[in-house]
Amino acid sequence: MAKKIRIHLADDHQVLIDGLKNLLQTVSNFEVVGTSINGISIYDDIIQNNADILVLDISMPEKDGIKVLQEFKEKGNPCKIIILSSYDDLKIIKEVMKLNAKGYLTKKCAGKNIIEAINTVYKGHEYFSDAIREKIFESFANNPKLKENTYFKNSILTPRELEIVKLISLEYSGKEISELLFISTNTVETHRKNIMKKLQTKNTIGLVKYALKNNLINP
Repeated sequence: MAKKIRIHLADDHQVLIDGLKNLLQTVSNFEVVGTSINGISIYDDIIQNNADILVLDISMPEKDGIKVLQEFKEKGNPCKIIILSSYDDLKIIKEVMKLNAKGYLTKKCAGKNIIEAINTVYKGHEYFSDAIREKIFESFANNPKLKENTYFKNSILTPRELEIVKLISLEYSGKEISELLFISTNTVETHRKNIMKKLQTKNTIGLVKYALKNNLINP
């Protein structure tokens, strides 16, 4: 029998928790093991119920979702976190990415995406709904300036790989990158595969997150 994915739901609206719980219980390998309507005891609750996934709202009473994420980062994340919020503000999205949230989707698309998000994040990947992806990439398109001299010591990436991460994060195509760096498209693809392997990510959002966390690009 396959291991069940243990899920904790945190939102300040009980009706939303109940709705999500009813939806998730239709999935045979999902188990909702706990719920919270404020942010105070979420960390301890997660430890106690041994949850694999925390679905977390940003607007929580007494301790909001950002503070919960900060607590998890400081103490060591005991589970993977998906943000489910009414907000699609770019500053909030970038903040939670820096605080190691593994997924982000808005409540208006929760019913459509939450099951896929949980499965994806549980497998070790990241999940951002289409609307959130567009928000992130749009910000780069509107301000496509690369930071200069951002190479840093002890990086697992080479200077060339860092350059390619920056360009991919700004949505340059493989052909455009090859022309900018005077290398072949095959070389660009080889670098991209090596970068993905080193950073243990399988999508472009993972590269964007790395670029943001390490100040490789202007937000």
